[in-house]
Amino acid sequence: MPRAGLTTAAVVERAAQMLDEPTSDGLNLAAVAESFGVRVPSLYKHVDGVAGLRRGIIREAKRSLTRVIAQAAVGRSRDDAIRRIAEAYRGWALEHRGQYPLAMLPVENSDPGELEVEAAFLDVMTGVLAGYELTDDDAIDAIRFLRAALHGFVSLETGGGYGMPRDIERSFNRLVESITTALDGWARP
Repeated sequence: MPRAGLTTAAVVERAAQMLDEPTSDGLNLAAVAESFGVRVPSLYKHVDGVAGLRRGIIREAKRSLTRVIAQAAVGRSRDDAIRRIAEAYRGWALEHRGQYPLAMLPVENSDPGELEVEAAFLDVMTGVLAGYELTDDDAIDAIRFLRAALHGFVSLETGGGYGMPRDIERSFNRLVESITTALDGWARP
């Protein structure tokens, strides 16, 4: 009989929270089991080992990040939407330092949940980029550009790569300004 409160969603959520802790050593089934007061074999009723737990965290991290970005874009357009999305993306990455690298992994094509999340992310981004009159291949190129710029910045930030005694907010704002400037001229021949 499963323990009360021990579900697949609860196991994935707890493991994700533990992964974000500053003292985290990565995914560890024994630590997750201990946090629930059960033995490791009890988790196998809910996740397929470390690989299954990892897939669950990836899917839920992508879903969470997409939800945050979508909420940031609501009621906004063009540069304002890009600024809000960038701030939301960075905020989520800083809050979820352990999950962030997993959220950036490629979609596993056999996972319908991941494919659904990927489609939702693309819907949000193509909706915002439509304000710049970007569609089709131009929109895909712009999405890749935006993701690369934000990922580069937050990866360096979350990894401690900005050690100089300079205002990091200023640098981030300049990055976002550069993104919006680039997008403003993206569709020009």
